[in-house]
Amino acid sequence: MLQTEQVYKVLDPRGQSTGVFEPASMAPRLDALDGKTVYLVDVGFGGGYEFLEEMTGWFSRNMPAVRTILRRKKGNMFLDDPNLWAEIKEKGHAVIFAVGG
Repeated sequence: MLQTEQVYKVLDPRGQSTGVFEPASMAPRLDALDGKTVYLVDVGFGGGYEFLEEMTGWFSRNMPAVRTILRRKKGNMFLDDPNLWAEIKEKGHAVIFAVGG
């Protein structure tokens, strides 16, 4: 008996590389943070947001001339958040991405 139904295999590509990428260098290090805005970005890993809340307090107590903005990235750590990246590019001088555990 011949099978007349077609069978399709569907793969979920999220989080999987789709090609070969050239390495990119990191942004140049700032000379100082005083007067700068540092974004603290939680990428959704358990405990990350709480860790960044503590980091916000540390900056407030130890480096009061640094403005910190705490944000949660939308989606999971593998999904893009173009609106957040645009905000950081427009308003920020530095960013710290964090995971917890």
